[in-house]
Amino acid sequence: MSKEEMENVERGLEILEELKETVVPEGMLAVWFLGQNSVLLKGAGNKVVCIDPYLESAPYRAFAPPFQPELLTNIDYVCISHDHSDHLDPYSVEAIAKVNNQTKFIAPAYCHEQLRECGVNEENIVEADTNLDWCSTDVKIKAIPAAHEEFEYSPEHGHRFVGFILDWNGVKIYHAGDTVIYPGLVDTLKKEAIDLALLPINGRDFFRNERNIVGNMDVREAAELAVAAGVDTVIPLHYDMFAGNSEKPGRIIDYFYENYPMQKCHVCARFERFIYVSSGALKGK
Repeated sequence: MSKEEMENVERGLEILEELKETVVPEGMLAVWFLGQNSVLLKGAGNKVVCIDPYLESAPYRAFAPPFQPELLTNIDYVCISHDHSDHLDPYSVEAIAKVNNQTKFIAPAYCHEQLRECGVNEENIVEADTNLDWCSTDVKIKAIPAAHEEFEYSPEHGHRFVGFILDWNGVKIYHAGDTVIYPGLVDTLKKEAIDLALLPINGRDFFRNERNIVGNMDVREAAELAVAAGVDTVIPLHYDMFAGNSEKPGRIIDYFYENYPMQKCHVCARFERFIYVSSGALKGK
């Protein structure tokens, strides 16, 4: 085992312990960045949400995952933004479903057959229906449309690509999934008064499209979206996993520094735990 792999394993064990022991007061959320678009969230009631878990030890990953998905035994909700394998990872879904038959999987209907094939019980599959106010209510999770360069929609299955807004513990968090900016997105996020936005920054271009790599907003677009929507803090995602579809996260820091120096942004270290503290928590509300 290489030094990097040993460090990953050590950090993975730390994450699992943190996930169990971290107590999150009102007005705060704990976020663990697992690479690519994968995050763990913890809030009130010791509940844990995992979004787009991608934990397969695939040879084309830039780095190994911090732990095997079967060690995630305490996940209440898994949110899947769409059916691409770095977001709906069959290996991770099957393992998480196997170790906890109470875990709910919120995903677009496009994903449901694959979830069943991964062993997810029908009663644990929740449609990420963008027409609903909330897909779940103990942890308030809603799905909103995403345009992975373009919308894909059918009357039978709804939107193929979605993002998620969580209203939890006095914090509003937006996980964009894979998307570009589309008409109405800024207004939607403004109305929601997003505290923490997790946004892809890997962009898109002709040559990647020629290799069937569908893209997202780029650094400038993600930054301008956050500012236009009045987001408090940004965490960039989707820049670190594949050599041919990556970005330097420091570029969004530079962009904010040069154009919007008051805008808060946090680039997570690999597998970091980040505690978001809202202004309400600071005021003791």
